Formats: sequence, C-alpha cells, structure tokens
Amino acid sequence: MKTILLKGETRSEVGSRTAKELRNKGMVPCVMYSEGKEAIHFAIYQADFKNLVYTHNAYKVKLEIDGNTYTSILQDMQFHPVSEAILHADFMSVAEGKKVVMEVPIRVVGNSPGVRAGGKLVRKINRLRLRGLLSEMPDYVDVSIDTLEIGQSAKVRNLALENLEILDAPENAIVTVKTTRALMQAAAEAGKK
Repeated sequence: MKTILLKGETRSEVGSRTAKELRNKGMVPCVMYSEGKEAIHFAIYQADFKNLVYTHNAYKVKLEIDGNTYTSILQDMQFHPVSEAILHADFMSVAEGKKVVMEVPIRVVGNSPGVRAGGKLVRKINRLRLRGLLSEMPDYVDVSIDTLEIGQSAKVRNLALENLEILDAPENAIVTVKTTRALMQAAAEAGKK
C-alpha cells in the first residue's frame, strides 16, 4: 500500500471558534485517535489533502506533527454541504500488528462476453470495506469480468482475499452487465419477423 506524508501543527485550543479561524487561514482542523492514548488535535493545510482525498487510491498516512511521526489511516472526513471544502478530518493511529478497517478501491479487469454482445457494464460499488493488517492491505481489489454474460453480476461473495475479511454484504453486486435499449429493440424486431 502506498504511503502519503502530511505535516501538521498541533493546536492548543479546541472549539468551533478556533476551527473557524483555522479554516479562514486555509487549514483543516484534525484529530488523531490512538487506542489507550489521548487524542491529538492538530491542523493541516487544505491543499495538502488533495493527493489523499481526491484520488481513487487508498493510502497509509504518515503524519508528522511537531517533529513526531505517526502511522495512521484517514478514518472520516466532513465536507461543507455547498462548497465541498474539507471542514474536519479524523485519523486513526495504527499500531503494528493491529487490524484496521479500510475502504479499498475496486479495479475491473478482463473483457466481458456480455459487453462484446452489446450489453452495458454498470459499476455498482467503487470501494470495498476490508478488515486486516495494514501491511496486508492491497492498493486495489481486482474484479474479473471475463465470464459475465448479459444479465449477470460479479458479487462480493465471489471474491477471495487472503488474510483479509470483506465487510460488505456477500450478495452486493460489484458490476453488472445490463441489456441496452438497442439490444432489446433489435430482439423485439427479430421476434416480429
């Protein structure tokens, strides 16, 4: 799994007034939670989040806060409802040998016979929730569509990931090959003849 470095500054005051002042300076108020330790409140410049948030990849985050380095993952984010600016970010410190829950992107691979026959490939899920050691988390999960005919789906239950637990429902469809209007119309016209 790829790693991204973010540098933050601790903040001594916590509250909505202080958070608003930070946002006006172009910073995002953040919190890092650690098991058995007190939460660390800090701030990171909004522009530094670009490569972490606006990407299809999943990242392990190295947080550098006032000279101390922590291995963590992005746990949660809050966005402004209109401007979609980042309002707040929560990180979770990851201890060596401790399992984490992460969303990992899905990569569709292969060539579907149903799509070649005129069907349309529809993605239902873009990310999978996985539980496992951070060192074993993949950059992405490959989903093969080599056997999908029209009307068939690749489901979560069909995936087998070594040393990882999939938290999504087994019956969820990841990708589906649907019939297109043109294909239905051609079948209807063929039936009239």
